[in-house]
Amino acid sequence: MAARARSDVREEAILLAAMALLAEIGYDRMSVEAVAERAKAGKATVYRRWSGKAELVTAAVSRYATGTVTPVERTGDLRADLLTLLDRLRRSLRDQDADLVLGLLGAMRHDAELARTVRQAVLAHKHDAFAALLPDADHAWLAELTSAALLSRLLVTGEPLDDEFLAKLVDTVLLPQL
Repeated sequence: MAARARSDVREEAILLAAMALLAEIGYDRMSVEAVAERAKAGKATVYRRWSGKAELVTAAVSRYATGTVTPVERTGDLRADLLTLLDRLRRSLRDQDADLVLGLLGAMRHDAELARTVRQAVLAHKHDAFAALLPDADHAWLAELTSAALLSRLLVTGEPLDDEFLAKLVDTVLLPQL
């Protein structure tokens, strides 16, 4: 049992090191060797679990960059429920380092397998959150619309990602779509 616990701790250290390096230096400059050094692990330990950098980053993203958006219980007030969900999406995005998001986006353009896996991992929890709130809606479309709007504010325009913006997104985009 103790060996398994040590293994879990080692894996967590490696995955967290991968996330940190991805945010600090980006996917292209990151190496398995650098991750192993940061995690105070041997390269062989890393390669026993993951065959390469893409698999390692995919595992790290799947564990630490997703799943932070919990579904909203329906209250009967769709606007308020949507605002609650968008607030959770906003907090989830803000909790992730913008450099990490940018590092992943750049890497995804050049690594099709990484892109597929990250898209699946990151978008799945957003689809689930919309599905719980709106069972009959197009969850993929709603997740894409909201992700694009939130990411644009965070990474492109630099304008506030505040409650006023969320209300405008709900009132002028989401509710008319529904």
